[in-house]
Amino acid sequence: MFPAARQSASGVFLVASVFGAVTIGTMLTVVLLSFGMRLVSIRPLERYAHALAGATICLCGLAIGFLGV
Repeated sequence: MFPAARQSASGVFLVASVFGAVTIGTMLTVVLLSFGMRLVSIRPLERYAHALAGATICLCGLAIGFLGV
């Protein structure tokens, strides 16, 4: 945001607007996908929910460590 602020107020407005639109779009997509998940039976995976969550966190940590994300 700082480079946009150095140029003009319209640049700041543009950056903030694009960020807001992308954030709202992402939230809407996730909510709509979660409604679609009701059609899929994930009952057998509920037993492994904690292990899957831990594996996801571990993989994110590895990606940050090795890929420099």
